[in-house]
Amino acid sequence: QLFNTVLNTADNKTILVPNGSLSTGIINNYSREARRRVDWTFGIGYGDDYDFAKATLAELLDADSRVMKDPAYFIALQSLGDSSVNIVVRAWVSTADYWSVYFDLNEKVYKVFTQKGINIPFPQMDVHLIPSPAPKKEA
Repeated sequence: QLFNTVLNTADNKTILVPNGSLSTGIINNYSREARRRVDWTFGIGYGDDYDFAKATLAELLDADSRVMKDPAYFIALQSLGDSSVNIVVRAWVSTADYWSVYFDLNEKVYKVFTQKGINIPFPQMDVHLIPSPAPKKEA
């Protein structure tokens, strides 16, 4: 329109953007390209077998026909966190499949990791209580 641009979001919200802001601002278009990369980070326990977890993630990606073979998916040890060993997973999918693949893999990882004995830790802190010394008695 003359004074503003009307956008409809994926969750069916209408956004009115003044054309002045639109001409000087940044626009992120998530649907223009035919494919998108999905990124996940999955944490496993420090006592768990990283190679086994990585192989399990690869099996899940290989079994999903929506995950593109080219470019190939990527799995690596991302970081050693406070409560978990964090594994990054990146896979290319059709833009139309982005959210279904994202949510489906989250659910599959939760179920399969549990079945295979791979722990998904949660943030925790050890607290050590040190008793205070007994008060001195006066004579």
